Amino acid sequence: DNIIEPKDLEKFLNSRIKVEGKTGNLGERVTITREKSKIHVSAEAPFSKGYLKYLSKKYLKMQQLRDFLRVVAPNKTSYELRYFNINEDNEEE
Repeated sequence: DNIIEPKDLEKFLNSRIKVEGKTGNLGERVTITREKSKIHVSAEAPFSKGYLKYLSKKYLKMQQLRDFLRVVAPNKTSYELRYFNINEDNEEE
């Protein structure tokens, strides 16, 4: 929907992911690739999926989009950014 630029998120992840306690130390252990609107992070080193969610939320907060988008895990190996369902809130009031 052009709310988030995938290249900006990719750049953010490249600069923020820590490997062995150091940022910018991706080397060959962690690779980040982008295909249109999808960003793939693959790691040979131990890598927490929760850490990726944390960084994604941090990016959304930085872009002031945290109130509109959420990070959801549709399956065991991936995350998606989805809109909050605002219509449900209006029906309850």
